[in-house]
Amino acid sequence: MRRWIVALGIVSAAWAQSSRQNPGGQTQLLKQVAFEQKLNAQLPVELPFRDETGRTAPLGEYFQGKPVVLVPVYYECPMLCNLTMSSLVKTLKALPLTPGKDFRVVMFSFDPREKPELAAEKKKAYLKRYERTGTDAGWSFLTGEEANIRKLTESMGFRYAFDPTIQQYAHAAGFVVATPDGRLSRYLYGIEYSARDLRLGILESSKGKIGDPVGQLLLMCFHYDPSSGKYTLEVLTALRAAGVLTLAVIGGFLIVSFRREKRQKA
Repeated sequence: MRRWIVALGIVSAAWAQSSRQNPGGQTQLLKQVAFEQKLNAQLPVELPFRDETGRTAPLGEYFQGKPVVLVPVYYECPMLCNLTMSSLVKTLKALPLTPGKDFRVVMFSFDPREKPELAAEKKKAYLKRYERTGTDAGWSFLTGEEANIRKLTESMGFRYAFDPTIQQYAHAAGFVVATPDGRLSRYLYGIEYSARDLRLGILESSKGKIGDPVGQLLLMCFHYDPSSGKYTLEVLTALRAAGVLTLAVIGGFLIVSFRREKRQKA
């Protein structure tokens, strides 16, 4: 619940900033955002990407014959990407499966401006959080050229848009699990992930099995439409409501904390 409150607050603040600066552009921008399920679709495993060391290799080489948790992010994202990566690490810690042995984790940046040096910093930070030694080789943090990034994101149904007003990307939160040969097996949405669902997704993917379609809400602001793979645009009202709710929750917390502190001093 706390992650949702934080996420709603951050998104509401960003929305408010962008709406003040560009009041008419947000609806058109958000119409471009989707995370369509393309189960059993083939990823373009032949496309080259750079890992955190700067080495360039085809995407398929990062699979190493194992199922892959493939996560679209951008490393300097001030909002959802950090929550996505942190929550994924938390969920992975609860699994008996081990990166590098049973599956691989591949984060990739959809911002072509980002470089391997930044990817290396992120890998170091999240491996420290993972707290399981000897698994470094099971993780890759990739960057790439814009044309290759677009082909990869399109193949997995991930559509995003850049807002030049606030220099940030509008995008969905979630990731996919792919089979060892690069077919899309399962989608997980949002910023909280079930360890059971992820474990099942990895095990099924390792056998080449394809999961069933799922429906999810995106940050409780965008409503997912399985028929189109998009989120309906009741966005402004929802985000305003989320902002009010967030302020109310924070305000209530501060009031309770203040009263408790006064009682303790008394």
